[in-house]
Amino acid sequence: MRLRIIGCTGSMSGTTSPSSSYLVEADVVENGVKRTYSLVMDLGSGAMGSLMKYIDPRNIDAIAFSHLHADHCVDIVGMHVYRKWHPDGELPQIPVYSPEDGKARVRGIDGGNVEDEYDTFRFEHVEHGSVFHVGPMTVECFDAWHTIPALAFRITGPSENGDEEVVLVYTGDTDLCDSEIDAARGADLLLCEAAFEDGRDEYRGVHMNGERAGILAREADVKRVVLTHIQPWTNSSVVVEHAKKQYAGPLECAVVDNLYSL
Repeated sequence: MRLRIIGCTGSMSGTTSPSSSYLVEADVVENGVKRTYSLVMDLGSGAMGSLMKYIDPRNIDAIAFSHLHADHCVDIVGMHVYRKWHPDGELPQIPVYSPEDGKARVRGIDGGNVEDEYDTFRFEHVEHGSVFHVGPMTVECFDAWHTIPALAFRITGPSENGDEEVVLVYTGDTDLCDSEIDAARGADLLLCEAAFEDGRDEYRGVHMNGERAGILAREADVKRVVLTHIQPWTNSSVVVEHAKKQYAGPLECAVVDNLYSL
């Protein structure tokens, strides 16, 4: 599997990155031919244009939303327009997985005809315990602790060398909780939000700070951590410093366009 950082700022787009969006791809040989399956996790503000640098939207197999805050889903409208009105004709329907009512959310963002079915997508509701598949990838859903229903995704798929399965976990937006630790256990790569700055943000039940991200990584015994969803006003060096006090393994901040091979 491969993880591409499409957008990694929190709560809004920033000067160097769109807001949350990540492309996960895995290869498989079908009838003697190599086939790449692609899953897009979240589509925040500015993500559509960044995504198109790396994949033709016609080749996306599925979209999964960790939750339906605007900074994670607003560019779904651009994806709909691309798929509905492409000069080559309307593109095949793809699944969109989300907590809550994905279709109602898209309709609200778009502000279009209330009768529009947004039939370029097949909306699927997922919750804690849900499992779905994208080619050779198995996606398990775990509760997050956020201000609205939200999920973490645990993705199991083939390693790049093809000899074993690997695990990628994306926390979504969350504070530290037991279900996130369960989701992350033994992960090869943990893509972990850390929007709050240690010593500054005291709210609970919204986001993690560096310390709590480090605790999550340590308690789940993950192999590598990439911190993401860091807001434009948050000092990433403070977040990293506090995370490293709790977790001794490889740890860095997400940077737009970075590619991680598992």
